[in-house]
Amino acid sequence: MKPRRSNLSVPGHLKKMHGKANESKADVIMLDLEDSVPVGEKSSARTQVIESLLGFDWSHNTVTVRINSLDTPFAYRDLLEVVENAGHVIDAIVIPKVNDPGDIYFADRLLAGIEMEKQLDRQIGIEASIETAEGLRNASKITHASDRILSLVFGIADYSASIGARLVSISGHGEKEEEIYPGHRWHFTLSNMVMHAKSYGRLAIDAPYGNFKDLVGLRRSAIMACALGCDGKWAIHPSQVDVINEVFTPSEEDIALASKVIEADRLAKSEGRGAIAVEGRMVDQATVRLAKKLWEQARFMGLVR
Repeated sequence: MKPRRSNLSVPGHLKKMHGKANESKADVIMLDLEDSVPVGEKSSARTQVIESLLGFDWSHNTVTVRINSLDTPFAYRDLLEVVENAGHVIDAIVIPKVNDPGDIYFADRLLAGIEMEKQLDRQIGIEASIETAEGLRNASKITHASDRILSLVFGIADYSASIGARLVSISGHGEKEEEIYPGHRWHFTLSNMVMHAKSYGRLAIDAPYGNFKDLVGLRRSAIMACALGCDGKWAIHPSQVDVINEVFTPSEEDIALASKVIEADRLAKSEGRGAIAVEGRMVDQATVRLAKKLWEQARFMGLVR
């Protein structure tokens, strides 16, 4: 699976932003039909997204479309019209506010029908946003509801509202958390979501950081998410992409250490030894698996051969 370090959200109704996004260094460009689009422009945004999907060359990006939530009158038309017209361009559909595996069953069947009708030669993925307490409780069922599921995404603002958490910033997206809580306020929630995603071999993507001018705060938020096992983070502004990409890219030091672990494991096996030592410390097979995963990620990014 291609890296999904930075996931840039772009309002579906603003054509001028689509061209800028197309030129960005974001791993994923997500054309949004949900929260960033006013209710009165839902239909025109859908038309604009289709036009942009067909009008730009997206081959250098992973391209997704966030539809409206399935409890609205917009979602079914989003799926039908966007996928029927531009399904061959889209890598995945992002479904917001997924509370129940039934949401995934519905989208899976509808996508399958469109793929058959349009004779698409590849399967369109699904990214499920976990944005409520109910969604987190059902995260395991949601993750294995379809083999289309590529990732779980943390929706911090709506999750905060669903549990009645205190609003501490204008955007509700991660700023000023350290002022009211001694540590990572969403540690349990994010770790829980990561656990469910990784137990089925899926990716876990962190929520955006709302203050796009605060790159220091963004870096801190991204580092925490990476430490908890997330594979990437949403961005709401192109200026956030470079920081997110840097944090979620294996460093030279990480790659060098992984290389040492992998080589020590290879040597131990060739000599019939079970024990592995690197830099005077014992290494178990779990660490070897982590090293191999990091190495494969670095290789995919062209950082090693």
